[in-house]
Formats: sequence, structure tokens, C-alpha cells
Amino acid sequence: EVQLVESGGGLVQAGGSLRLSCAASGFTLKDYVIGWIRQAPGKERDVVSCIGASDGRTYYANSVKGRFTISSDYAKNTVYLQMNTLKAEDTAVYYCVVDGYCHSNYYYGWRSPWGQGTQVTVSS
Repeated sequence: EVQLVESGGGLVQAGGSLRLSCAASGFTLKDYVIGWIRQAPGKERDVVSCIGASDGRTYYANSVKGRFTISSDYAKNTVYLQMNTLKAEDTAVYYCVVDGYCHSNYYYGWRSPWGQGTQVTVSS
């Protein structure tokens, strides 16, 4: 069965850090672009970041640039999102997504999320 499971969310104070994990099963992550998107209550989904399959190219939304870092450990078939200096506006459910086009200036075309996401709540 093909699955993506997000984990690592939680409640943290503003200025704190969290590391989200996106673990895949049933397929090999390194063959795909993997991204992170998020959705806050009452808002549309926002692109956060992505990492390219073959070249490791990364993209970050302006709102997270310099604070978030996407990385991969293909031996573990897992992609991570290290989130530092968290702000209240980062509060959302975070989903990892597959495919799409990951460019250094944009990310689009991902498939709809497969997993349940992981809740990140930042208290101010």
C-alpha cells in the first residue's frame, strides 16, 4: 500500500522549533518531488517548501524562507521539514505531498495530500 505519513507536529511557543517528518511506504521518495503544504483554519492551502527528486533543488515560500529547511534521508525514505523561529501565523495542518514541479522560485502541480497531516500550533 502506498502511504505518506506526516508526524512531528505539536504545540510550541513562538520562537520555538519543530521538525516534521514525512515517511513513505510502498514507493521510493527519491524518485519524486516531495513538498510540504499547510492549511490554517478558514484559509486556503499554502505552499511551504519542496525538494526536487534528481537534483535536490529546493523551494521555500517567502513567509518561511530563512526559518524552515527541507531535507531528505532517502535511506529512511523520509523527508523532513525543520521549522525554526516559529510564529503564530505558522499555525496550520501541515501535509507532505508528492509530485509537481519544484523550482527554486515556485512549486506547483502536486497531487492532493494522501495523509492526515500533522497539526502545528504556535502560541504567541
